[in-house]
Amino acid sequence: MSDREELKAAVATRALDFVQPGMVLGLGSGTTMRYFVEGLGRRVAEGMSVTAVPTSRATAALARSLKIPIVEDPPRGVDLDVDGADEIDPELRLIKGYGGALVREKLVAAMARRVIIIADASKLVPRLGRGVIPVEVIPFLWRATVGRLSALGASCSVRGGTASPFLTDNGNMVVDLTFAEPPADPSRLARQLKKTVGVVDHGIFIDLADTCVVAGEDGLRMLGSIP
Repeated sequence: MSDREELKAAVATRALDFVQPGMVLGLGSGTTMRYFVEGLGRRVAEGMSVTAVPTSRATAALARSLKIPIVEDPPRGVDLDVDGADEIDPELRLIKGYGGALVREKLVAAMARRVIIIADASKLVPRLGRGVIPVEVIPFLWRATVGRLSALGASCSVRGGTASPFLTDNGNMVVDLTFAEPPADPSRLARQLKKTVGVVDHGIFIDLADTCVVAGEDGLRMLGSIP
């Protein structure tokens, strides 16, 4: 296992400490989350009773293979959502969606009582937007939507290319936005993107993360509130 994979495994193991029997858990997507889901599967095999709401088909398939019970629309909400992130700023604002599951990830995070983000230290940034900002858009008349996004000052790239675009689990396209400089006000940009006709949602997560468990060369750190 590479050093980076060891960091991912370490934060996933730490996040498992916050899982209690009877919880409804949000299961995020991505490579770091795979370690968490596999660890959760071992606990379920040992007798722990939990229910999971996966944020992607890939995570759902992994959870099913590990005999983790799944529910799509839990009537009492989600007790704890565990997910990864592509960027984390000092205010625990996030960029998510490099894996294409941003809308489902945001829906689960928004209904969770607590959200824990697990990541390695490379995801910490002074300002959001050093890389791409994913935006999920309706395929119908997508070129017009891209034009509106470009008017915000972004360079736009259809993920997968225009000939064979990547489609999310919702059947939508993803447009990756890049800016010459990281946006000065991510909250303002989030509002602008949300109001753009043709946009389903975007990968800027504001006021959703409660705690970040971050692994680096100096060990594990807890950012935000401690569960």
